[in-house]
Amino acid sequence: MKENPIFTHILHLFIVMALGAFLSVAAQPPQPVRSPEVSKDGRVTFRLRAPNAKQVTLARAGTRPVPMQKDEQGVWSVTTDPLPPDIYPYSFNVDGLTLADPSNPLVKPIVMGGHQSLVHVPGGPDLMWEVQDVPRGTLHQHVYRSAIAGEDREYYVYTPAGYTPTTRREYPVLYLLHGLTDDASAWIKGGRANVIFDNLIAQGKAKPMIVVMPLGYPFANITQNIYQKLFREPAAQRPSVEGFSRTVRDELIPQIEKSYRAAKGRDARAIAGLSMGGMHSLYIGLNYPDQFGWIGSFSGAFNWYGDDFASYFPSLDAKTASKFRLIWIACSTAPTGSN
Repeated sequence: MKENPIFTHILHLFIVMALGAFLSVAAQPPQPVRSPEVSKDGRVTFRLRAPNAKQVTLARAGTRPVPMQKDEQGVWSVTTDPLPPDIYPYSFNVDGLTLADPSNPLVKPIVMGGHQSLVHVPGGPDLMWEVQDVPRGTLHQHVYRSAIAGEDREYYVYTPAGYTPTTRREYPVLYLLHGLTDDASAWIKGGRANVIFDNLIAQGKAKPMIVVMPLGYPFANITQNIYQKLFREPAAQRPSVEGFSRTVRDELIPQIEKSYRAAKGRDARAIAGLSMGGMHSLYIGLNYPDQFGWIGSFSGAFNWYGDDFASYFPSLDAKTASKFRLIWIACSTAPTGSN
């Protein structure tokens, strides 16, 4: 039987197309991993594709590391018990290497490099960090050349709904300080500070105010120098404490009062912070009562003061302390080693 060249050509073409389709399917990457997955009852499932890993654990802030289990596709997973509504920081540990969740875009930066993942377990509208149908303020990002640090510095400013640069009204100012390893965006990305202020102001629980969120490191090349400057004994940390105090008083306050409708004077100026920022706020506020009338310290890293606590506050006495409108100190009942 004589071979039909047209038929042979079509057969060859079919084989090539079928083989190409097979190879295309075989070469497709695996399906994306969904992580984190939050259920209606508040349980959270974390997943990580790491087929060659020998051990993977979930590290969630405030809890012990939890082992994860690997399935036949090489995906590790673990599901928590129901969690109360909140925003939880977490990371993975893969054979000793700490990683952010590559499937989760919700992160906050770490100044030494990389990010820390966050998972939002939503709650009702009564929670201040949940977005509500209220007038919203505006976030402003600034960069300036810091003479104290010797390099550029970033800071954020929140202005409340209704604020305009041309208004005759002046607003009180809160300087809100972040914790160790965070950057100037931490109160926004990790703490939803702007959402909280929107809700509090709308409900009449806070006065409309300007909120300044600066970068809390007064030295250059943070990524390289943070270990030498801050991860050492208290005596080595003290220059940074004093340097950041100057950054706030000599650089930030003048800039804010020049660029914004900021009320002047101690009674219209507050300072507060978390962890390292709580230590900073207490140091700056108590040592400069002529500039700050309100102080808040949340889980302040007072271990930075070491055994020489009194020397950080040489002028503090009962008469000075009586000048403040409010001093609020919140901390745990037992040391946690937090900075």
